[in-house]
This record gives sequence, C-alpha cells and structure tokens, in this order.
Amino acid sequence: MLNFTHDIPTKIYFGKGSISHLDEALNSFGKNVLLAYGGGSIKRSGLYDTVMEILNNGGYNVVECSGIEPNPRITSVEKGASLCKEHHIDVVLAVGGGSTIDCAKAICCGAYYEGDLWQMAKTHEGHRKALPLVDVLTLSATGSEYDDGAVISNLETKEKLGNTYTFPSVSICDPTYTYSVSQYQTAAGSADIMSHIFEGYFSETMDSDLADGIAETVLKSVMKNLPIALKEPDNYSARANLMADSSIACSGIPEYGKASTGWPCHAMEHELSAYYDITHGVGLAILTPRWMRYIVEKDPACKERFVKFAKNVMGLDGEDEDALIQHSIDDLEQFFKDCGIPSTLTELNITDEYFEEMAKHANRNNRLANAYVPLTVEDIVNIYKNCL
Repeated sequence: MLNFTHDIPTKIYFGKGSISHLDEALNSFGKNVLLAYGGGSIKRSGLYDTVMEILNNGGYNVVECSGIEPNPRITSVEKGASLCKEHHIDVVLAVGGGSTIDCAKAICCGAYYEGDLWQMAKTHEGHRKALPLVDVLTLSATGSEYDDGAVISNLETKEKLGNTYTFPSVSICDPTYTYSVSQYQTAAGSADIMSHIFEGYFSETMDSDLADGIAETVLKSVMKNLPIALKEPDNYSARANLMADSSIACSGIPEYGKASTGWPCHAMEHELSAYYDITHGVGLAILTPRWMRYIVEKDPACKERFVKFAKNVMGLDGEDEDALIQHSIDDLEQFFKDCGIPSTLTELNITDEYFEEMAKHANRNNRLANAYVPLTVEDIVNIYKNCL
C-alpha cells in the first residue's frame, strides 16, 4: 500500500430539501452571482424557479450564463469568464450536471487568468486563483461536485483536455433533482461512475484493502440501483445511492494507497467525444469491455486483479481463471446493453477514419506507457477497431 494525501475541501449538503442551504452557502462570498447552467432542463423541472426565488429573496445580483454544452466548450468558458470580469462577480453558482460544473470550474479560474483561456486549459499549473464555486447537482455521473478536475473541449482543434482547476466550496446534492433525467442519460452517467472506479481499481497494487473494498462496493451499488432507477425514475433510494456513488467514485478515495494507472479508457474516450461529440459515459461503456479483453490477452500478469473483480464484484466463482475473467467481462458488457447503452461505435456512426490520429493524441508524450498495462498507439488503434 502506497502513501497518499487526502485533501477534499468541499462541503456537501446531501439529501432531499438540501437546497435550503443555498442562501447560506452563497452569502459568505458576496452578492454578485454568475448563474451557470446548460439547456432548458432546469427550467422544465422547476429547479430554475426555485433557485431564482432563493436568489431574489436573498438580494443577490444575478448574471446568467446559459447554454453550456454536454461536452463543455472553451467558448463557454470564455463567455463566462468575460461576464465575471464585466460584472465583478463574487461567486459562481453552477446548476446542472458534471458538464456545467466542469465549465464553471474553468470559468472561476478564467475570471483571474490573463491571456488565452485555451492555453490555460492546456497547461498544468496546479491550482490557480479562482472565484468561489457553489453547485446544485442534477445528474449522477462525473463526480465533479466533489473534485477539482474539469474536462473542456475545443471543437476547432478537436481536443478535449482534462485539467485541475478548483474544488467547489459547497455542493448541494438532492437526489430528487435527478428524477427527471432520461433513461439514456441515467445509464450513461452510471457508466461514467463505474469507469471512474475501473480506472483506479485495475492497478498493480494488490494490498490496498480499504480502497478496493470501497471501489467494489460502489460498483455493486451502481449495478444494483441503476436498473431500479431506470424502471422507477422517482425511486429515492436508488437515485440517492447513485448520487452518493457518483461523488465518491471520482473523489480519489477509491484509489488511496494505489499505484497510478494512467486512466487509459478516459484518455481514449476523450478523443472519441472530441471528434464526434458523443456522450462521454456511452463512449466509456463501449470502450471498457474491449480494453479489458485486450489487456488480459496482452499481459496475463493482470489476471489476478481480474479474478478479484470477477469474484468480488460480479459474484462469480470457479477454478478456471480464464473462464471467470471472460465471463465477468461478458456480464459487464451485457449489463451496459441491458441498460440501453449502445454497444458499438458503429451504432454511433463512427468509423475508423481518425483512429490513428486519435490514438496518437490519446498517447501524446507516451503518457499511457505507464498505464496499468502499458499501451502503444498501435494498441489503442486496435482497441478502437474492436469497438466497431
């Protein structure tokens, strides 16, 4: 078990009615608020009206930054940062899912950044000076409510880059706000939660029992509660568990004491959504089983970890390790299919046209040479092809 550092400064108000804490969360930062949100979902659900009532009653000056995309773009960051400077914003309030919160994190930093904001997104300077961020979560997926990371896209350069920006100061997580999320987005978000766990779980470190136990519990929780949420959208228990799973999965906690893995599936998927603007969780669900099969064949030394997954997560048993591993991957792939997620890139109208370019960028600076099972550009191209 390796050394690790714990530092998550975000306060979370979790549960039904936690929106009641919004005024106190914002008030300590000031009265000039940038309200960031995406499309019309928060207006259709009535959450926009609830938030505006709280803001109006609290005497806040509100500037709106709407239209944030599902894969947030640098143009939205530029727009929000400009509004912050123009209106002397004190605090950013993000209402939405991970994409809105990601964009808001970059806006918070961009409000102080001098120069090209895409250059800010491309450089890894650690934590930057940032406006405080408060969020109201509406989708269980990315875990952005509980970490400092964000992923921003540039359609002109066909790049989608992750970076660290700022932690939310306060996150308000009411599972009832996810009742109106479509089946497709609920499933895709849950696949994202699971991928966050997989990226750290499949590691060469075998003796971090706490981290592995948390990871396995999150995976089993998602696989239990996602089918319930799909059948009963307003099942509070299912929605609450998925929301809690989301926050923990990408918090770093399930990776405590474990060797870094390079997060290869995310690296590969960022290329897919940069080129084709697909739903992030869908891309991950398609890639993950193919990546699993590929690395098991490439490096049999990782079989011990896959047997652990087969037994502890997928509930399988038997003496034939190869059969266990293949059965567990097949079952995972079928789970995604049963939840309504496309199972091939072909279904998304993606061809092999850009695979070579995408693979080179995913492995820029040879970054996946240190993955759990090291990947070359050729390996990545092969994994993409296996997804067709």
